[in-house]
Amino acid sequence: MKIKFWKMTGAGNDFVVLKGLPAGRTGAALAKVLCDRRFGIGADGLISMSRRPNNVRLDYWNADGSSAFCGNGSRCAAVWAKAQGWTKGNEFTLSSNRGALRARISGRGRAEISMPVPKRLRLGLNLSANGKNYHAHSVDTGVPHCVVFVDDVNKINIVKIGGALRAHKTFGRAGANVNFVEISKDKLLIRTFERGVEDETLACGTGIVAAAFVSRVLGFGSDPVKVGVRGGAVLNVSFDHGPSLEGPGVVVYSGEVSI
Repeated sequence: MKIKFWKMTGAGNDFVVLKGLPAGRTGAALAKVLCDRRFGIGADGLISMSRRPNNVRLDYWNADGSSAFCGNGSRCAAVWAKAQGWTKGNEFTLSSNRGALRARISGRGRAEISMPVPKRLRLGLNLSANGKNYHAHSVDTGVPHCVVFVDDVNKINIVKIGGALRAHKTFGRAGANVNFVEISKDKLLIRTFERGVEDETLACGTGIVAAAFVSRVLGFGSDPVKVGVRGGAVLNVSFDHGPSLEGPGVVVYSGEVSI
């Protein structure tokens, strides 16, 4: 069977997008196959888009098949839905496993998406990993995140340290994404180890919001908070009317794949 797909990137966080799931196939199983970077298309996650009268829905799975919420993926979904003519105007609503998401096309290949309200904030956690202690904070911005402020994000061994903190007992059996954040002159700089991908991703939308939220709670930032990611883009996080994330979402290419 051949199916059409779109390959998209949201600031370096990349996705395979499908127009619905083929009959008899699950999103979890397809994500494992299509997101494989050696034997599939290659991506951090899989997005399935579906449409019913007055309702456009996105569903998301990490590369390991786990269902999740994804801020960058949701933003890409908004750009895709607009390009397909599934929406009217530049402001619309998408359905997701986290409820209704307000979307706004903010420019060519850019969108703003509403994000879940941060919850379960914990400040001043002392975590031990690889024989060292880390001063950390945690918050759930759609998925659980650990935030660690550092002097220089470029000097972090993110796979070693992020991988250890991701599975720390403090975050329970499911673990958490881990974000290392540097406070620069006019923005935050961030690197993220993402669960479900089990590696560093070039951008993580919920991680960007987590870093921005914690920085504001600690008095480090104004609104909007600018966040520079490993993929090179700068995204904007605003909390004025509920949390939102604005940044790029681009179709890299499209094609057909045999499954």
